[in-house]
Amino acid sequence: MKQSGDQIENSFKVAKEIYSAYDIDLETALKILETVKISIHCWQGDDIEGFDNIEALDGGGIQATGNYPGKARTADELRDDLDQAFKLIPGTHRLNLHAKYAETNGKRVDRDELTPEHFSNWIAWAKKKGIGIDFNPSYFAHPKADSGFTLASYDQGIRNFWIEHGIRCREIGEFIGKKLNTTCITNFWIPDGFKDIPADRLTPRILLEKSLDKIFATNIDPQYNLDSVESKLFGIGSESYVVGSHEFYLGYAIKNNKLLCLDAGHYHPTETIADKLSSVLLYIDKILLHVSRGVRWDSDHVVIMSDDLYAIAKEIIQGNFLERIHIGLDFFDASINRIAAWVIGTRSMLKALLFSLLTPYEKLSNFEKEGNFTSRLALMEEIKTLPFGLVWEYHCYKHNTPGGDQWLNDVYKYENEVLSKRG
Repeated sequence: MKQSGDQIENSFKVAKEIYSAYDIDLETALKILETVKISIHCWQGDDIEGFDNIEALDGGGIQATGNYPGKARTADELRDDLDQAFKLIPGTHRLNLHAKYAETNGKRVDRDELTPEHFSNWIAWAKKKGIGIDFNPSYFAHPKADSGFTLASYDQGIRNFWIEHGIRCREIGEFIGKKLNTTCITNFWIPDGFKDIPADRLTPRILLEKSLDKIFATNIDPQYNLDSVESKLFGIGSESYVVGSHEFYLGYAIKNNKLLCLDAGHYHPTETIADKLSSVLLYIDKILLHVSRGVRWDSDHVVIMSDDLYAIAKEIIQGNFLERIHIGLDFFDASINRIAAWVIGTRSMLKALLFSLLTPYEKLSNFEKEGNFTSRLALMEEIKTLPFGLVWEYHCYKHNTPGGDQWLNDVYKYENEVLSKRG
C-alpha cells in the first residue's frame, strides 16, 4: 500500500522514539547510509553476453539460466535498463563494468586490443549521471580461454595474450578514474583450473604469479585506479583445483599491496565471507566485496536479506570498515525480470547495512565484555522486531524512490512499454 508523505514522516517520528531507547540516532544512521555507493554490475542485464563480438566454445565456467523475455541486446538498451534500475534504488551508486562490454561498432576487437575509446559511451553515460565506474578484465568466453587456462596456461603465447589484456584493462581503469574524477577498482578474476585431480599444483601458481607481476609492473596513481585480485574455491570445469585459490591471492595481495576481492559465492557452502573481514583487514588496507548468493554452489542467485547478508553488513558496520571496503554486486538471474533482479539485490544490500546501523553494538559489546551472554542473546533477538521497515520507507521517501513494493509498478510499466517489444 502506498503511503502519503505525512504518514511516512509520522511513522519515522515513532521509530525515532523507539530506537532512542536503545541509544540509536536514526538521523546519524541515515547520514552514514548516504555515503554508501554500491557498485551495480552490468552483466545482470544481458546474461553476461557482452558486446565485443567474440565467440567461444563455452562461457568459461559462467552461465546464466532462464529465458525471461526482454534482455538487453545492445549497449544502449543495457544503459536504458540500468537507468530504470538506478531510479528505483535510493542513493547514488556506481556501475561495475566488464571488459567484454566494449562497444566496437560491430567489429571484432580482441581482448588484447581494447582501448579506452571502446568504453567512451559508458564513460559519457556515467559522467552525465554523476556516478563512478569500476572495471573487470574478462578472462572467459573467449577462444583463448577454451582450454580452461589463461594467465596460468603452459602455453606462453596464451599467457602473453592475457597478460596484454590485463595491462590494457588497468590502463582503461586509470582512464575511467581520471575522466570521472573517482577511483576505479579494476578487479582480476581468472577461471584457470582442472576438472580432475592435478599432478602438479605448484607450477600453474608460479606461472600465475609471474603473469600478474607483469600485468602490475607499471605503477598507476591509486587516486584513479586500484587493483584487486579475486579467488575462487572451484568452478564449472575446475571442480578439483583452482590456480587462484584464496590462500594464493591473500598472500599475493599482502605481498604486493593489492585489494583482495572476497566473493560471497566463491567459498565452501558452510563458509561465510563475513567472518573473513576482520581477519583480512588486519593485514590488508582495503578489500573489495562481490556480494552474491550461492545456493548449494557458486550459483550467483539474486542477493536477498539472508543471514549471510546480515552477517556481512554487521561486520562492515561494527568494524567501522565502510571506508575500507568497496561493495559490488555479482549475480545474474535470467529467470526473472532482470531490472527487478538489480533492484531487489541492491535494495537488499542497503537494507542490511541500514539494519546494522540501527543495531546497538555498544550495548551488545558491553554485555559480551562483562560475560553477560544471556543479555547479549536476548537483545540480539529483541532488535529484530524493532520498526526497521519504517526507517527504510523514510529513506526511500527522502530519495524520491518508491517504498515498499511500489517500485514493482515501475518495473512492469517499463516491461510493457520497452522490454516486451524486444522480441
